[in-house]
Amino acid sequence: MNAPHTPVMLQEVLEWLRIKADGTYLDATAGAAGHSEAIAERLSLQGRLISLDRDAQALEIARERLKRFGSRVSCVLSPFSRIAEAVRESGIPKVDGVLADLGVSSMQLDRPERGFSFREAGPLNMRMGVSAEGEELTADEIVNRWSEKELADLLYREADEHDSRRIARAVIRARPIRDTAHLATVVAGSRKQWGRQRLHPATKTFLALRIAVNREMEELGQFLSRVPATMNPGGRCVILTYHSREDRIVKEAFREAERQGELKVLTKHVVRPGEEEERANPRSRSAKLRCAERVQ
Repeated sequence: MNAPHTPVMLQEVLEWLRIKADGTYLDATAGAAGHSEAIAERLSLQGRLISLDRDAQALEIARERLKRFGSRVSCVLSPFSRIAEAVRESGIPKVDGVLADLGVSSMQLDRPERGFSFREAGPLNMRMGVSAEGEELTADEIVNRWSEKELADLLYREADEHDSRRIARAVIRARPIRDTAHLATVVAGSRKQWGRQRLHPATKTFLALRIAVNREMEELGQFLSRVPATMNPGGRCVILTYHSREDRIVKEAFREAERQGELKVLTKHVVRPGEEEERANPRSRSAKLRCAERVQ
């Protein structure tokens, strides 16, 4: 089973995690296990890795990729907001490092049936998998049932979409929106085009819908609030973010935990991928890495 995923900022992640061979680590967003595999390779027989993912398909690929490590690695189907329960249920008191890569994996983006891609027609789904509360909200419900104001507010709040009102108006007029390709066409037709566009005009709309469907900001807030208590003194938390609101939440949570005497922020400025990686893996371009350490 091949994993169609290139882990972002892999060397930087490993350096900031400062892995001990006999340590215990948690990859809160395993995806196709690119980061998990690299961590597991640095562990001795006494080391341990817990790999979480809320997406059953992704976790199956991760499990296959990591099976050569035997009992050193546990794959757990869970949203990362349940980090404390996942650690406890694995019979581990605390961990020496936590990684969370908040990007959507290539597997999800490249499969039209998952409904994340605006390049091919797929169902308006966008659910990543299991959630802490088991909600069943989908992109279809938002796009075809929410009011114009609710939709516009969502696009502006979650994705900083400055054409939010124009897009919402166009979506309401075009209802029922049939699939992802139909939605992308409606959005593209409603937006102002300023010269050459780096991003597809529907990028921010799809981002906002995905965040809302999966309650990503609430999940992230719960995760961040629980991280310090799950780590041993000296343990490190490394987080990769991909858009400004996400990064702001991580930065503020780390600062607050530092004020509370729980964490020490190690990255005073975000760490970005190198030019070579950006060329080789375009999905890394918006990545930002932050790291904080559990205070002794």
